[in-house]
Amino acid sequence: MDEIKHREQVDLIREVFYYQNRFDGKTIVLKIDYPILNAPHFPQLLKDMAMLRATGIEIILIPGAREWIDAVLKEYDIESEYVDGVRIATKDSIPFIRMAAFDVANRLMTLLTAFQANAVIGNFIRARGIGVVNGVDFQHSGVVEKILVEPLQQILDQGMIPIFPCIGWNAAGKPYNISSDDVAVAVAEALEAEKLFFVTNSDGFMENRFKLPPGLVKNSDGRVARLSFEEAEEVLTLNAGNPDSDLKYLALALAACRKGTERAHVVDGRMEGAILREIFSNLGIGTMVYGNDYESIRPMKAEDAGDVLRLMEPLIQEGILVKRTEDDLMVRQGDYVVYSIDDVVHACGALHDFGEGQAEIAAIATNPVYRHLSMGRKIVSYLVDKAERMGLHRVFALTTRTVDWFEQMGFVETTLETLPEKKRQAYDHARKSRIFALELKD
Repeated sequence: MDEIKHREQVDLIREVFYYQNRFDGKTIVLKIDYPILNAPHFPQLLKDMAMLRATGIEIILIPGAREWIDAVLKEYDIESEYVDGVRIATKDSIPFIRMAAFDVANRLMTLLTAFQANAVIGNFIRARGIGVVNGVDFQHSGVVEKILVEPLQQILDQGMIPIFPCIGWNAAGKPYNISSDDVAVAVAEALEAEKLFFVTNSDGFMENRFKLPPGLVKNSDGRVARLSFEEAEEVLTLNAGNPDSDLKYLALALAACRKGTERAHVVDGRMEGAILREIFSNLGIGTMVYGNDYESIRPMKAEDAGDVLRLMEPLIQEGILVKRTEDDLMVRQGDYVVYSIDDVVHACGALHDFGEGQAEIAAIATNPVYRHLSMGRKIVSYLVDKAERMGLHRVFALTTRTVDWFEQMGFVETTLETLPEKKRQAYDHARKSRIFALELKD
């Protein structure tokens, strides 16, 4: 058990270094719901952002302010009306809305200053009024027209953290109250951000909160770990009419990815270290929408051999797998496939063709940290499909400890005599491996 813990710690360190190198100089945009500002761990969250900025990652913060604006307007006895979720900012209310929005932004800047991070609240948004829609005059409520990329990039190049209040101005200097969510998507698109985070005040996409399609990848606590475009659309369709705010963020995340952001995340900001854990690990603790090739089973490359042997070693020590060397792997390199996340190898397997229309599925190994993702099963399914494409009629596997596992995948126990001659000659009688086979489709 100590050895497993040690390996998990080492794997975590490796992941951190990998992602640190990957995101160096990249842009990460965070939209933070206002209630998170009052969460116990919020100062630590900003301290983490200051640390990321110091390591070379460009950070942009966009705090929500709706609840605080509501409170300020109520304190000054100014009515605030919403139409289709949009506040109507009147001539009387806009000065107070500006005051509240900049107050929230100043809170972030103050904390960042305490953590030795330079921040600036800037006028980086050109906005235009919503105007009159279906007979409703939205007055000083607006939408993002343009993000001023050049001055914003200059601020980032100086190592500063820009903070966006939910206020934009038109070319004549007229202020508008705009949606922080829309600002986040627009900034991520304009700067071609690597990541966009929606830092929320909720549990996220747990199994017990939403209707979910089967087969989604989940974390060990039941939270959906990631969604492709198609999966995200299916979740939105299944939950149409559900007013839960997380669905709004899922729709925004999907929209951001379609506009060029590589990955967008919905994260519970009440969890300490949530952003770091989401950035610096393969699975994280939130839900990610991705538009690039995040996960794949692919042929093993020569440079993967060391990682594959590292996965196999604990199973070799336990007698579950036959010992292999790097030379053994390279001799039959074309037989091996790996399961990678962000090109980091977490599982492997092989399909050895022994002739007579039969092939052996072998060398199945998985990083124990990701066992709950059923990577081994996916590797086996992939290899079965490969065998069918090769025109084979049967695959078999030899096992000493995983009898139930193969039976659950439809394999049936058979005898040595049913194997190809070449495999019968190579069979190690001392291991007494049991033999399971799967008949393939014609």
